[in-house]
Amino acid sequence: MSIFGIGTDIIEIARFKRNGQSLGRRFMERCFTEKEREHLANRNIENIAGYFAAKEAVAKALGTGFVNFWPNAIEIQYNKNGRPIVILHEGAATFAENVGITCIDISISHCKTYATAMAIAQI
Repeated sequence: MSIFGIGTDIIEIARFKRNGQSLGRRFMERCFTEKEREHLANRNIENIAGYFAAKEAVAKALGTGFVNFWPNAIEIQYNKNGRPIVILHEGAATFAENVGITCIDISISHCKTYATAMAIAQI
């Protein structure tokens, strides 16, 4: 495998709170899939920021940002071992298929101050 792209993102938790992004229904629907919203329903702001940072990192690894698809076209789930995995939908999936991306590895971390993520898209 070869690396197609690498993306990173960092979110300041206080800024995320100030913007009220995690509280708005419209924001949650545009940014998170139904499965993710169910998973995040009882989570703290740091978890929500971590998921959003992961989506930003994936969009950067694709080299497109959020062009031609919403953040909810990138889904973060966890496998049976607790490792985060990326599932692409709609425009994000079409783009990845067209350029030959076969795998996207992701790492997510957060503390009370920051949420960070790194994604590596491979072909």
